[in-house]
Amino acid sequence: MLKKTTDSAIETSRPDHAPADHPKLPKPKIGVLLANLGTPDATDYWSMRRYLSEFLSDRRVIDYSPWFWQPLLQGIILSRRPFKSGAAYRSIWNNEANESPLMTITKAQTAAITAALEEIYGAEVDVDFCMRYGNPSTRSKVDAMVARGCRKILFFPLYPQYAGATTATANDEFFRALMAQKWQPPVRTVPAYFDEPAYIDALAQSVERGYGAAEAEPDILVVSYHGVPQRYLTEGDPYHCQCQKTTRLLKERLGWADDRITTTFQSKFGPEEWLKPYTVEEVARLAEAGKKRIAVIAPAFSADCIETLEEINEEIRESFEHAGGESFTYIPCLNDDEAHISALVGIIEKNLAGWAA
Repeated sequence: MLKKTTDSAIETSRPDHAPADHPKLPKPKIGVLLANLGTPDATDYWSMRRYLSEFLSDRRVIDYSPWFWQPLLQGIILSRRPFKSGAAYRSIWNNEANESPLMTITKAQTAAITAALEEIYGAEVDVDFCMRYGNPSTRSKVDAMVARGCRKILFFPLYPQYAGATTATANDEFFRALMAQKWQPPVRTVPAYFDEPAYIDALAQSVERGYGAAEAEPDILVVSYHGVPQRYLTEGDPYHCQCQKTTRLLKERLGWADDRITTTFQSKFGPEEWLKPYTVEEVARLAEAGKKRIAVIAPAFSADCIETLEEINEEIRESFEHAGGESFTYIPCLNDDEAHISALVGIIEKNLAGWAA
């Protein structure tokens, strides 16, 4: 039993029967740490360079030998790419909050999940978020959670489909952060939720809203996922299969025939062959084949970001229209939509079983 006192903003207490000089301890809590990809702090050259250097130095993302890759990255690529990426981010930047849309949305998701879990567990659960690259870092948030008394932590990478370059690298960074703790809390990681019924239902609802708001019903729905090199599939990464299953479950939930929906992959980088078909090429092919009205959705992203707001809604839209397409409907990510938050909270509840009541 603990005698309650308060120390600054954190409730602390000294264990019963402990000597007077025993350090006060925070009230035990359970931490839920949400994780997303990351964002640059600003759009200037050096902010972009720092962010891209961290991102593209991750061996889970680019697995070439550092002896080959790092001179190329730190030389040619990072002398040019920050300018192009900075311009892309400026086209979508939340100027009012001076942050990327991904940051704005992740904050809103965290606030909504916090409120929902407080209704269920009271003050027993502490919710926060981190980014794999950039700020707030995973290490800083793990440190803060432990300091606030989180004796157990549930780590939740917000990637519906598992990939080594997303879920695994987020988990890697979380485990590295734990290595710095003198008193490591027991932890759990949330697995991929690509086939969770509530997630599929939230996706379907977003499609129904998007189609309902369109001036004319799209001829086909393009389900665009972030790509990875084709060889990752043969090396055992389940991402491609999980993406295909998400599309199939979405189609079945909508009650559609096969020809009303198609799966594509975007964001190819480097000379290797990546998962196909490539979204930017496929939308042009569809336009040339007579599909003049399309809708695009991106289920691999839990929040709108540079890959959706700039790449899909600008570059991919332009490819479609240049090929003769007439109506392009982008269906936003689930973001902090009520059905999405409900699905995420349900997943958290399942993974807190036995920890929180």
